[in-house]
Amino acid sequence: MDWGQEAQQRLAKIAACSAAGPGVTRLPYTPEHSAALEQISDWMRRAGLHPQLDAAATLVGRSSAPSNEAAVLLGSHQDSVIEGGRYDGIMGVVIGCLALERLASEGTRLPFPVEVLAFADEEGVRFPTALVGSRALAGRFDPSVLDMRDGEGVTLRTALSEFGGRPDKIASEARNKNAVRAYLELHIEQGPMLEQDNAAVGIVTGICGIERNSVSFVGETGHAGTVPMQGRRDALVAASEFVVKIHDAARNIDGLRATIGTLALKPAAVNAIPREAALTLEIRALSDAARQEFAGAAQVIGTEIAAKRDVSFDMAKTYEQLAVPCASGLIDTLELAARAAGHRAPLLPSGATHDASAMADLCDISMLFLRCKDGLSHRPEEYASAEDMAAAIDVTCAFLRRLAAE
Repeated sequence: MDWGQEAQQRLAKIAACSAAGPGVTRLPYTPEHSAALEQISDWMRRAGLHPQLDAAATLVGRSSAPSNEAAVLLGSHQDSVIEGGRYDGIMGVVIGCLALERLASEGTRLPFPVEVLAFADEEGVRFPTALVGSRALAGRFDPSVLDMRDGEGVTLRTALSEFGGRPDKIASEARNKNAVRAYLELHIEQGPMLEQDNAAVGIVTGICGIERNSVSFVGETGHAGTVPMQGRRDALVAASEFVVKIHDAARNIDGLRATIGTLALKPAAVNAIPREAALTLEIRALSDAARQEFAGAAQVIGTEIAAKRDVSFDMAKTYEQLAVPCASGLIDTLELAARAAGHRAPLLPSGATHDASAMADLCDISMLFLRCKDGLSHRPEEYASAEDMAAAIDVTCAFLRRLAAE
């Protein structure tokens, strides 16, 4: 069988499990989600797995290997963003199933149980929370999120219950850490580094820490036609200088990302000097120390600009997620597996959050990235080739064989 082409065909078929519109829109606990689970269940059975929906609506396909051995978990999420692509998340489920199907076809029997996981909600699009399924397995589920509502006013509790989940039993899904050996997530890179390096796959070293800050500059408004340029206390001018300096400073720090994602002005009138400029600063880095150091530097930059422009400055952290390193032993195993399968797999960090970040509270984690065309993701043009998916299946099979030999 051409395993990469089979992956491409399966992804094309499940892409039809989507709401109307461009690309793929598959939100959790919807008819589209239900239709997708029918196909995933079939893939799992073909791989010799037994699919079952857990309380958090994670579809779990488990092998029949001896249950007294610690399990190895594979997979990713089934949901998409609105008008997203056909590879993000769901490709990891496809590859996990195909790797096990290939091993079975070759007569390979693994001495430990293997599970393929299709998480319901990683993107956090329908409800203002995410990673419910992975946090449940890791014993980090927060029951307060069940009261969150979507744009139609439906609570997560209601949506999950009507879908077939069991909201009041989610906490009981927490796994015993001694019963899980490792988690491998397979995902498109969602960036350009592998394509630039001409590599089909890459091994993730860790998932970057994230912090978000609210930033504001406050000056004084006035008539655009009567207040002289000299002596103006223009909040937007100060904010503009801040944006440029933050961008330039981040470019000089390897692996760090700094983004000004929103900007709002008051009074926001065409003929008035902006009195207030409010913006957001998001910082991501694999090193929490580097991220925190950059946030401190941003405070200094803002303070100096404010003094020069005669405006006030405030910066306050609104969100923080610590960096999650991948297990060094699993990185080594993936490197050996890639080499044995004949593929070069450079090391790279993940700047995006994945279910693996939550699973790190349960077990050692690892991630294998696949090259995606032009680094595009979360849009209909997202694309990974059949050849690259075949390479990922090669590496996954070799990874499982090496774990079996250890």
